[in-house]
Amino acid sequence: MVKMTFTLDDATVAKLRRSAERTAKPQSEIVREAIADYAERIGRLSETERRRLLHVFDTLVPAIPSRPAREIAAEVRAVRAARHAGGRGHRST
Repeated sequence: MVKMTFTLDDATVAKLRRSAERTAKPQSEIVREAIADYAERIGRLSETERRRLLHVFDTLVPAIPSRPAREIAAEVRAVRAARHAGGRGHRST
């Protein structure tokens, strides 16, 4: 174990002390558990973010035009041919 010193505001200290009292655990254990919980949640979406992204997905997916595979393949071939040919067809000066 490593001993560390932190400065906490009064409200946080009160919450820490109450949590330690209620759970009958040392304050240091409460802090360790809180940090472990926080570290697990980093990188995950909050519920608000998750709902917003699902809404965007549900809005955009129906707007994707439905096209025959032949039409898509022809467009991809045309884009590839244009890229292979240099795109604009003439040199810029």
